[in-house]
Amino acid sequence: MEFASALSEEEDPERALRAAIDGLRERLGGGEPDWLVCFASPAHTARAGDISRRLRAAFPRAALVGCTARSVIGGGRELDGGAGLALFGARLPGSSVRAFHLAPDAIAALCGDPRGVASTIGLEPAAARSLLLLADPWSADVESLLHGLDALLPDAAKVGGLASGGDGPGGEALFAGDVVRADGVVGLALDGALGVDAIVAQGCRPIGQPMFATRCHGRVLEEVDGRRPLDVLNELYAAADPHERALLRHSLLIGLEMRPERERYGRGDFLMRNLTGIDTETGSLEIAALLRERQIVQLHVRDARSAHADLAERFARYGRAGDARGALLFSCLGRGRALYGAPDHDSDAFRDQVAPVPIGGFFGNGEIGPVEGRSFLHAYTSAFAVFRAV
Repeated sequence: MEFASALSEEEDPERALRAAIDGLRERLGGGEPDWLVCFASPAHTARAGDISRRLRAAFPRAALVGCTARSVIGGGRELDGGAGLALFGARLPGSSVRAFHLAPDAIAALCGDPRGVASTIGLEPAAARSLLLLADPWSADVESLLHGLDALLPDAAKVGGLASGGDGPGGEALFAGDVVRADGVVGLALDGALGVDAIVAQGCRPIGQPMFATRCHGRVLEEVDGRRPLDVLNELYAAADPHERALLRHSLLIGLEMRPERERYGRGDFLMRNLTGIDTETGSLEIAALLRERQIVQLHVRDARSAHADLAERFARYGRAGDARGALLFSCLGRGRALYGAPDHDSDAFRDQVAPVPIGGFFGNGEIGPVEGRSFLHAYTSAFAVFRAV
């Protein structure tokens, strides 16, 4: 089992392809990958078809998927902006892999008939240990897709991200074998002698105390522990220092517990969701998620220190670091240099704290990964797919 990652910063697509292909081949010891993932910056979007054909010609037996992205990761670097072409490939004896594309109408049908739709693209429950998913943010109903896939493949890891290279509908390019798509989702179904673990770092820290949602309706949180949520928030703000107050104004989220049987909650035990509105008359908060009464919620904030600490804790909890052979990183456009003030933070942290293995990936418009055994679409998150032998 071998993994390799290569990155080219050449602006000319021909030179970029040649450099990336040669780099990947060299890192694989001259061998051919069984599957290949490509991430191309907007400088190369117009030549996506040529890139796909050249990669297929260079590596004819590889199952190929990929997407466009504003910033790509490969060859040991997180390239924050600029021209970039990143390749991540694997030689996996004893494993099987299938590339697939789901059009938007197939995604819509998946929840109603998950087995029927999935069987048409070879996603049988017995033939997928894990899924890598790359989605068009403009056309793909990713949350419905994840709901359907969780029902069909409850034990399969599902990790990926939303493409970020385009400016609007039809502006993304998704690689799926010999074809370049402009909508839906492409992915790889992986099985056999390969384990895939997900590490999801949401980058937040709790503020205040966990509370029960004692009254809510749909996405509106009307009462917590018998009080108006806005009153709780105002109290936290009054007691905060200037740095904390700035975070409460600009980087406030709410965490939703996913396992009600827990008795204690800490960092990483919640699903983070944005606050989308505040009603100053009723004191209620609008949340980017459906709520249920008696659900435990807790306010959270995000900054570089919180993201660094959360990442370190996620890595410390990961129990298979010695088995890791490679990793893909799907990170938010709001992380990287924009968050930390320096490049390569999350990938360097992975190599330092988990394993010094090849890493590829991209910065996207959303990240896909599990929280407490259920798959979700995230924001401001780093989701790692860690590959190991089984």
